[in-house]
Amino acid sequence: MTFLRTLWDRPVLLLVLPPLIWSTHITLSRAIAESFPPFTLTCVRWIVASAVLTPFVWGPARRQWPIVRRHWVLITVSGATGMLGYSALAYIALRTTQAANVAFINSILPLLVPVVAFFLARETVRPRVLAGLVVSCAGVAWIMGRGDPAALASLAFTEGDLITVAAVICYALYSVLIRRKPPALDLMVFLLAGMIAGAVLSVPFAIAEAASGRFLPATPWGVFVVLYVGLVISLAAYMLWNRCIAALGATVTGVSYHLLSVFTPLMAYAALGERLAVYHGVGIALILAGVAVSSVGTANRVSS
Repeated sequence: MTFLRTLWDRPVLLLVLPPLIWSTHITLSRAIAESFPPFTLTCVRWIVASAVLTPFVWGPARRQWPIVRRHWVLITVSGATGMLGYSALAYIALRTTQAANVAFINSILPLLVPVVAFFLARETVRPRVLAGLVVSCAGVAWIMGRGDPAALASLAFTEGDLITVAAVICYALYSVLIRRKPPALDLMVFLLAGMIAGAVLSVPFAIAEAASGRFLPATPWGVFVVLYVGLVISLAAYMLWNRCIAALGATVTGVSYHLLSVFTPLMAYAALGERLAVYHGVGIALILAGVAVSSVGTANRVSS
């Protein structure tokens, strides 16, 4: 427990974990894209996550209910963008595009977060963070161009790629909205309220899928997917991400999202036997350097 508490009190050490967890989600989601209806899976994942989290935050949630009620618009928009919008759109996109494409396109999140943060929260970008952002973006571009900058101009994007862009925009909005949370509202209560909002908002779409004959597979594999997505992807990863944003800011945390382009090809190599090339190594080194440059020095400014 002491080790976990130390990590929680030093969120800069947690930056690597959400991208690592979400890289497994991308690979898994690609595998189940045709057999799991996207809105139903989105609805069920947030029901599972909120059901598990509720007993742990029930006391604070009851005491802070007046605050939740006053900020229902913020919570509803957070649920619509971060829980419903990002999740469902990502599942839909993976039906027509490759997991690697989704991972690389997701890497534009650090570019969008500072823009959204400036317009919504007037959060400025420190020079060190900007430098790290540029370096890590160069790493992503190097991987996407397979080590040939000229190849970037010939990249082709599918409908699924464009849907992924929409999903990332939703998550950039969510990442900035977390910083708008009132200080008196507990972070876990805010997360739980957003989960419930996301689940409720997805119900009409899930009903429409059921009416068309699309249901989650009633198999052991289906149960495993729902539990993994609900507990690990939805609960654990979002708790870590929210903690990092609340303590480090949306821009610094957003830069760590480039690590998705590091972990995805490594997992593809380990799980699927996909070949790693030299350009992967160069790009990964640039991404890691960018994240390090952006996050260095933040630990001393974080209050637990």
